[in-house]
Amino acid sequence: MTVLWILLLPMLGILLPLLAGRSGRTTIAWSTALLPAVALGLLLQAAPQVFSGEVPVYTAQWVPLLGLNISLHLDGLAFLFSLLILGIGLLIILYARYYLSAQDNMAVFYAYLLFFMSAMLGVVLSSNLLQLWLFWELTSISSFLLISFWSHKSEARKGARMALVVTGAGGLALLGALLLIAQVTGTYELREVLGMGDVLRASDYYPAILTLFLLGAFTKSAQFPFQFWLPHAMAAPTPVSAYLHSATMVKAGVFLLARFHPALSGTEAWFVAVSLTGMATMLLGAYTALFKHDLKGLLAYSTVSHLGLITLLLGLGSPLAAVAAVFHIINHAVFKASLFMAAGIIDHESGTRDMRKLNGLWKYMPYTATLAMTAAASMAGVPLLNGFLSKEMLFAETLHQETLGALSWWIPLLATAGGALAVAYSLRFMHDVFFNGEPIDLPKTPHEPPRYMRVPVEVLVVLCLLVGIFPQFMVGDILAAASSAVLQTELPYYSLAIWHGFNLPLLMSGLAVAGGLALYANRRHLFYFQSQFVERDAKLVFEGAVQRVQGWAGVLNNALDNGSLQRYMLLLILLALAVSAAPLFHLMDTVGTHPQLPVNWVVGFCAALMIAATFVTLWWSHRRLVALIALSVVGLIVSIAFAYFSAPDLALTQLSVEVVTILLFLLALFFLPQKSPVIDSSFTVIVRDFSIAALFGSVIGTICYALLIRPLDSISGYFLDNSKTGGGGTNVVNVILVDFRGFDTLGEITVLGIAALGIFKLLSRMRVYMPHSDSKGRKWAKDRHPLLLALVSQSLLPLALLVSAFIFLRGHNMPGGGFIAGLITAIALIQQYVAHGVVWMKERMPINYQGLIGSGLLIATLSGLGSWLFGRNFLTTWFDYFHLPVVGEFELASAMVFDFGVYLTVIGATLLILANLGKLTTTERLRAGDE
Repeated sequence: MTVLWILLLPMLGILLPLLAGRSGRTTIAWSTALLPAVALGLLLQAAPQVFSGEVPVYTAQWVPLLGLNISLHLDGLAFLFSLLILGIGLLIILYARYYLSAQDNMAVFYAYLLFFMSAMLGVVLSSNLLQLWLFWELTSISSFLLISFWSHKSEARKGARMALVVTGAGGLALLGALLLIAQVTGTYELREVLGMGDVLRASDYYPAILTLFLLGAFTKSAQFPFQFWLPHAMAAPTPVSAYLHSATMVKAGVFLLARFHPALSGTEAWFVAVSLTGMATMLLGAYTALFKHDLKGLLAYSTVSHLGLITLLLGLGSPLAAVAAVFHIINHAVFKASLFMAAGIIDHESGTRDMRKLNGLWKYMPYTATLAMTAAASMAGVPLLNGFLSKEMLFAETLHQETLGALSWWIPLLATAGGALAVAYSLRFMHDVFFNGEPIDLPKTPHEPPRYMRVPVEVLVVLCLLVGIFPQFMVGDILAAASSAVLQTELPYYSLAIWHGFNLPLLMSGLAVAGGLALYANRRHLFYFQSQFVERDAKLVFEGAVQRVQGWAGVLNNALDNGSLQRYMLLLILLALAVSAAPLFHLMDTVGTHPQLPVNWVVGFCAALMIAATFVTLWWSHRRLVALIALSVVGLIVSIAFAYFSAPDLALTQLSVEVVTILLFLLALFFLPQKSPVIDSSFTVIVRDFSIAALFGSVIGTICYALLIRPLDSISGYFLDNSKTGGGGTNVVNVILVDFRGFDTLGEITVLGIAALGIFKLLSRMRVYMPHSDSKGRKWAKDRHPLLLALVSQSLLPLALLVSAFIFLRGHNMPGGGFIAGLITAIALIQQYVAHGVVWMKERMPINYQGLIGSGLLIATLSGLGSWLFGRNFLTTWFDYFHLPVVGEFELASAMVFDFGVYLTVIGATLLILANLGKLTTTERLRAGDE
């Protein structure tokens, strides 16, 4: 349960800043930090267990037949990322308290931040592939909300859209990879998948799995050629940038590479695709960072470069390279978070991030400058800082690669070049911002930030020093645990020490530092060289592509959408015919062996009546009331057919729905023009339409015929056998609705409630044409509520409610149930609205139908959750038999509570639509009478 609470607490914490939104800024910040801090405490409490090799897990079945379970585990890798997410997240919360202005909505910002934190925790803790993908997509959505937080800025909106499109597309590719992995391994459980690497690598699906998987990982971690979106995410507030670059979002991609390393690595395809992509990204990001004038832009491209470095290490394939990758994940998170927060302080206190103006800030902000330069030195790989140690491990591993044969020497050479570029852009950050003369036209005089705004930077910079000086003491256990989780084998020997003697990695470090100094000293020549190339704004390129796609979509839409319903139906029918054309060429195959039922006079008469009603509807379609009455005959015959074929539940439901539908049509027809538009009835048009209708009708008839004359292997036998013993009811249909498929029913009534609320919202502001008379010019009667109708409706109301209660109570064992009873009650109440009017009913029945829908959904959901208290699956029915002296033996089932929720939802949804449409009619008619 500890693992579950580590995930749930930040989720629950999303509500706290919203609840504290009217309080002061400090109160909001503390309320936001409360539950993540508790989660961090639980995580640290589990540290000894994780470091000893144990893996705390939590599993709860959800849809076991589909392999969809709530499955969490806390191994070393999950522990490391959870520590970074929660620890740095708490520092970001403190930092944002001072960074955000009074105009920013802090409560909403902190809610988005905790949403982001929860999504990332879900990714790293998930042990089910589908669950992992769900949280993976939530990171994209939450990052979109945070990047676009300053939505009044165009660059924020565009940057957020770009990030969402790129990472969302990668998420779809990842879903394909995970489904294929489950297809090959036969399981969605991650811990089982990681032990089946040989099966995956030997599968014919491996190339497709690897391609889709890497697309998902590379898009999320901004690897070449998808690196363009990450720098434009800098339009977000700096706390978001610091969090996104250090512990969340972009780290999800490299986490995925590390997590699936034992299952997918070890092939030449993995080495070539992952290591070369990482190398290209590292060099491109480092080179581009050197020329950026925006402080956050430089740091963003440096993140791209360091993510490429981690990807390169994970692609090399050797065990020590994987250890080095994990180590650099730790180090990069620490120094990059501190650098972004330092950049935010500089921007906050000087008013700009332009490095061409930010000169000589050492004189104004010496304390901040010291912190920032220490973190930048760690990024450059200076000894006695944590970045130096993982860089040394990188250089050491590049010397032992022979996969590329005679070209393998390029790997250490390019890695050294990447290190030199890192030194160069780190020097530029330090020298150009804090020295290099005096500030130029700053919006405000720079000064040190508030005391507690510096605390998060101080904590992280101290960690850079401590890890660099005492690496084994600071991160030895967590690095070993995380590396073991990545490798899934015994750890290779490695040494976390400042000094390993004079060796080739040390020489490569020296060359990188010397090369970086030389590059920075000759930066004018480099800037001149770079100025010859036209710099393309990826944001504008992306927006141009979006506009082109919208243009093509508009052309296609205009070609198809001409406002003609006939044309839409024609295109739909032609598409259906095209899809079903191939099987229809084998018409003789439709002949089955199932005996056909005899046709008696009752069946023949009903079929003839239905056909006649159909022709009446078509012939008198311009006379809408006649057409509606004829159409209702069709619904009535369908109800009779259900009853004839021993489906009384369906017959009752169809009949009730038919009455409600006719009432809705009658109310809607009142607002339509009295005369229908003239329809083209030329011979050519009639022949065309009749031919299309006959062709499509023949196809549907053929399909129905083929189904009806074949023996059908149905699952109905299972429900018949288990309805009484499993659900406690003899009415199989109702037991299916409230027990076997109760989750489906809950979803359906939820959709019904949402649809009703949507229609209510549309009706609330509707202004429609209201006729003053009927089609023959006769004025509407002044007596809008005839006395006879009022008396009859009042007399029928108690009887209708009694029938409704009877139908509801018998539904578990006899035809009936909450849905039918709800429709009967709604019809009875609508009858009162028709007879007495809206005002009369509101005075006597002031019912809030929105509340009725909400109550029904809540009752239905709680009845399902109650099953969990007894260790049963969601919506599992409890039932038992009782005996009373007078009443005798009777049955009680918990499904009745769920059915009562269905009952309330149906009443609320139906009346919310019909009563408000009737209210609109009454209001408009009163206006018409006044006129």
